[in-house]
Amino acid sequence: MTNHSLRRSSGFTLIELIIVIIIIAVLAGLFLVRIPLYQEQAEKAAMQQVEGAIQSALVLRYGALMTRGAANEKELSILATDNPMTWLQKIPPNYSGEFFDPTPRAVAPGNWMFDLKSRDLIYVLNQSDNFTPGADGNKWIRFHVKLGYEPKLGMSESGKELVTTLFVPTVSYRWLD
Repeated sequence: MTNHSLRRSSGFTLIELIIVIIIIAVLAGLFLVRIPLYQEQAEKAAMQQVEGAIQSALVLRYGALMTRGAANEKELSILATDNPMTWLQKIPPNYSGEFFDPTPRAVAPGNWMFDLKSRDLIYVLNQSDNFTPGADGNKWIRFHVKLGYEPKLGMSESGKELVTTLFVPTVSYRWLD
């Protein structure tokens, strides 16, 4: 073996090292551009997890009221005005509390709050690059409990019974995937 072949196999050349550094820099740049999207998707998933927990708690609350004999509209209508966070066994750490007619700046972004005036539960977005707000134009999502009534079977039009309990947004919004 000659000296030339030993020196060649002992390491990278300067060109090879530069190419590896460029590849790493490009991959890091692509990853850093995607980080905000991943953060926004994680925030959306966390918000939807709380939304689902509240929907489940609403169904359980309705069932508990029905088993206690709360069959009239007045007793069941409390579901539409109650703070849904009180139904959860464990309140999320990003719940900031109750406010009377709050603005989007009333709490830090990424937190929940309850509006005592409208009786809506509000989530204020932290990452909102791919979020299209509803008619109010704010970077928050307002939720409320919607009760669905139907006429009782075999009764006149005045007799109605509660058939659906939903935790839904008050204003439609769009969150691009």
